[in-house]
Amino acid sequence: MRSGARFHLYLASDLARKFDSLDSVRLRVGALPQFPSNALNYNLTWSTDGVINEYIQPCEAVVNGELIEVPALEEREEFSLDGVTYEAFNTSGGLGTLCETLKGKVNTLNYRTIRYPGHAAIMKALLQDLGLRHRREVLKDILENALPTTLQDVVIVFVTVSGRRSGRLIQETYANKIYSTQIGGRTTSAIQVTTASSICAVLDLLADGNIPASGFVRQEDIALDAFLRNRFGLYYRQGEPVKGHGVTIAA
Repeated sequence: MRSGARFHLYLASDLARKFDSLDSVRLRVGALPQFPSNALNYNLTWSTDGVINEYIQPCEAVVNGELIEVPALEEREEFSLDGVTYEAFNTSGGLGTLCETLKGKVNTLNYRTIRYPGHAAIMKALLQDLGLRHRREVLKDILENALPTTLQDVVIVFVTVSGRRSGRLIQETYANKIYSTQIGGRTTSAIQVTTASSICAVLDLLADGNIPASGFVRQEDIALDAFLRNRFGLYYRQGEPVKGHGVTIAA
């Protein structure tokens, strides 16, 4: 997912700080239609250019302690959450500066985009077998004229961190689903909610002096607790109604 929403980085960094030493940090994020109805099991919910770009560009990862680049759309895996099966695969841009931050401190670090099963195979056929990675405007035109947009979406955040704590190998996992909702009498998509609330929360933290006003601030340096306590960060809190909007974020 490419947007102002970088909650998974705040979350992964917070989980990582709870360990004496790290083994793996695995981030899985996706913006999906709630009701998929085509072979791609996908609807356009944000920038088409962004989707194509993340499926083409090399992806950063830490493998066996070394920072490397891995190809997009590869290393596909499946997992289940709340009885629904998903696939996840390499996509670019989801780690920000986290690879540099954790380089030398973690054995495995990767980011993969979540989709419904079958999506990756079709996109690989389009981009690689049919060569549309070299004709992006053609692919963009196809997608935008064949796939409808939808406001009925869900953003999934699934982060797993493992490592040593007091000599024991421990794993901690965070999973959350954020759904489209009504705000101000209008249906707002989950990707809109997560993007806008993340940007606004960070601006609030900056205005309140919780983030340095100058210099380079890494996204993983933003304190998760401060973010979640913020009036906009509340949209990411699990299972709690957001006061004033009648919104419930599903756990």
